[in-house]
Amino acid sequence: MSAPGIRDVAGVVLAAGAGRRMGGPKALVELGGTPLVVMATRALVEGGCAPVGVVTGSAGDRVAGVLVNDAVGRGATIVPNDRWEEGQATSVAVGLSWAAGRGVGGVLLHLVDLPGVGPAAVARLLRAREEAHPGVQAWVATYGGHPRNPVLLAADAFEDVMAGLAGDRGARGWLDTHPEVVQHVACDDVAVPDDLDTPDDLDTWTRSTHEEIRR
Repeated sequence: MSAPGIRDVAGVVLAAGAGRRMGGPKALVELGGTPLVVMATRALVEGGCAPVGVVTGSAGDRVAGVLVNDAVGRGATIVPNDRWEEGQATSVAVGLSWAAGRGVGGVLLHLVDLPGVGPAAVARLLRAREEAHPGVQAWVATYGGHPRNPVLLAADAFEDVMAGLAGDRGARGWLDTHPEVVQHVACDDVAVPDDLDTPDDLDTWTRSTHEEIRR
């Protein structure tokens, strides 16, 4: 395995869900004319991750089509998850397996419904990993001191994380039970961790963004 560095961390967008509360796949929801899956993919690429994979499930063909039509998105690898209906843990497992097969030193997991998390937060996690003390295996973005997303995992942790995956918790169970190898990385000043789960969330986000622009 190569020494830690910004250039050997893969990025994975978790974009397999059906978005039942939203009324359709959140990956295809648009903000300002840009689908969320494209925004998430750009954040990883522009933040420094390579390669980048997008885990798809529901509406996989449509999500792939959207990415192909974007100059940045078309460079991402589509990683199908046939078990997406069983919960987010299956997408994390598929994403980690894909990254492990490319011999990377780590993977940064990014949720598709976080439009407020852009390249700056991704780059900060990558730098934290590069500067970390020996023994640290995970870097978690925090907001107001609370761990949220994204999450960066060292390759040395992949096997243990996958062994404990279940339901919709993703890697959170492993992170909670291994605090000694987790480093929190404050991202309050560069990102907003609000996820978009419902049409009301989308409306609130759109209105707040427009208000910020008017200022």
